[in-house]
Amino acid sequence: MTTTGQSRRPTTLRYLLKLSRPRFWLYLAGPVVVGVAYGASSVAELFSPLALALFAYFLLPANVFLYGVNDVFDADVDEGNPKKERREVRYGGDRLVPVTVAVAALLGVALVAVTPRVAWPWLVGFLLLGAEYSAPPLRFKTTPLLDSASNGLYVLPGAAAYAALAGGHPPALAVAGGWLWAMAMHTFSAIPDVEPDREAGIRTTATVLGEGRTLAYCGVVWLLAAVTFGLLDRRAGALLLVYPVLVVVWRATGVAVDRAYWWYPAINAVVGMVLTLGGLWRVVRG
Repeated sequence: MTTTGQSRRPTTLRYLLKLSRPRFWLYLAGPVVVGVAYGASSVAELFSPLALALFAYFLLPANVFLYGVNDVFDADVDEGNPKKERREVRYGGDRLVPVTVAVAALLGVALVAVTPRVAWPWLVGFLLLGAEYSAPPLRFKTTPLLDSASNGLYVLPGAAAYAALAGGHPPALAVAGGWLWAMAMHTFSAIPDVEPDREAGIRTTATVLGEGRTLAYCGVVWLLAAVTFGLLDRRAGALLLVYPVLVVVWRATGVAVDRAYWWYPAINAVVGMVLTLGGLWRVVRG
């Protein structure tokens, strides 16, 4: 019994780590870094316990929560998804997974308790949308357009971090621009899943539009994101133009979306770094 338990535990831990999608950790933690950079009023605030707590939660527990809910409620759908064979994992009914996901959600609730009230709507919004994207009764991911719109949830960690440090809500244009960016990013990421989703009877924005029109949709929404950011800061708007330009590049060069998709963690990290450096420059100048 002891030998079996010891041999299974590392496998389970590795499974949970892979479930959290390490390649995509910065999709939640990155916005926190950006939010802290623009919400902090001093260098010391950048490394305050509150800033570090937000970063730590959205780096790992929040990813376990978000993707764990997705995998548990998509177990049947994922049976025919080849992406689960290599880069991701397929939920097989291990009872430890829902328990771990519940603990990750409770840590999010605990985070609400230690943050300023102004950050609460953003944190609660993340937890609600993160669950209801995949879980019934709403299960946004099975409703075209709502699956895309609900994925603005990725901007909420950054908004929470900004609010917690600045003591006020982030600029509406920044939230709107980030929301549009996340909508397009989610829909782009759904293109490799079009055939598995269709075979499983799942209707998404991507399955309804098909690959070509979905790419066009992403290009338009990313362009709107760039314009929205540009209304706030022309430099940020120019930076975000990289996304609609890349859509044109993929179409012109014939690069497969399921290949380009795996380059976006690096692309997003570079764009996020540039945005963060802009915020840090503001703090350093005082």
